[in-house]
Amino acid sequence: MKQLVILGATGSIGCSTLSVVAQHPDKYQVLALTAATAVDKLFAQCVQVRPRYAAMQDPAAAAELKFRLRQAGLPTEVLAGEQGLIELAAHPDADMVMAAIVGAAGLLPTLAAVEAGKRVLLANKEALVMSGELFMQKVAAHGATLLPIDSEHNAIFQCLPLALQQAAGRGRLAEHGISRLLLTGSGGPFLHRPLAGFAEVTPAEAVAHPNWSMGQKISVDSATMMNKGLEFIEARWLFNCSPDDIQVVIHPQSIIHSMVQYSDGSVLAQLGQPDMRTPIAHALAFPERISSPVPPLDFFQLSAFTFSKPEPARYPNLYLAIEACAAGQGATTALNAANEVAVAAFLRGELSFPGISELNQRALAKFAGYDARSLDAILALDHQSRVYAQAQLGKI
Repeated sequence: MKQLVILGATGSIGCSTLSVVAQHPDKYQVLALTAATAVDKLFAQCVQVRPRYAAMQDPAAAAELKFRLRQAGLPTEVLAGEQGLIELAAHPDADMVMAAIVGAAGLLPTLAAVEAGKRVLLANKEALVMSGELFMQKVAAHGATLLPIDSEHNAIFQCLPLALQQAAGRGRLAEHGISRLLLTGSGGPFLHRPLAGFAEVTPAEAVAHPNWSMGQKISVDSATMMNKGLEFIEARWLFNCSPDDIQVVIHPQSIIHSMVQYSDGSVLAQLGQPDMRTPIAHALAFPERISSPVPPLDFFQLSAFTFSKPEPARYPNLYLAIEACAAGQGATTALNAANEVAVAAFLRGELSFPGISELNQRALAKFAGYDARSLDAILALDHQSRVYAQAQLGKI
């Protein structure tokens, strides 16, 4: 029976993880659940799975959760604040940690799990975008096991030879006959929308992804393809490669989740329904396989597969991320911070859809040359970039 901590339990990845775990009560037990402020949802999850611990990043929300659990007669111990999340991520009884907190807020708890040598199921791409070199050094130093949850990285992982799967971030692709990683993306809801209409895009339109069910922030990132840009940066660290080793391919059907191209001309692809429970089930059980609630593909019902190159004018955020990846850690940290500010402003109606990339471009231009190798430097640059981006909002 493996003990599991879910960081970000109330988000889409957290809920999908609970769905998979529920099918295998003989294999997995939920040790702890965490959330930021969603008291109602976390309370319902605690009633459902009865974890030993729960934590909420917001202290007032933690106090309310504790009161409601006591009223319900549940013995779950409640921790509060970021430190509470960090303690649970590194808990000595935890075998696996699902790192599913969205954004920079997930960095420190995820690092705590790594430093405790846990099996880390990484769904928080920002941890690698902000601190890729440092993060992978800590994985190696503390003997942690890192398994990617993003459908694209999980697909690439499944298409790699065993030796590279066992050497996260340390193997060399070329030594195993790999010439390129092909990172697929749907192109989002605006793949065919005239560019002239982008200024009128509403938050409701941007979060309506054609294939995937995700939270608001990730959905907007998918519409701008910044999500693919962040995945590009993440792939660079996960698979120890250079930006030239990765190519982004638009595949609107979202059935091929990514591919690995070998030097002999072979291309290995991982296919499946656009449902995150598939990569979650894979990572939970690796190297074994377990069932998930996802129905199998019916190839007689599939439409034709199509592929295209992403247009820079349509997806400037993707190309900003690729530029940042080549520039270094300071650039990717600053770009991620600015993008979080920009997307939040767009969702509040304070920034236009094209304004997201304009704000990100300004932040990248200002901070691209900054060095950020230590954790303190990374966190300082993250804060500085957010302050700058916030100040720029009124100028766009």
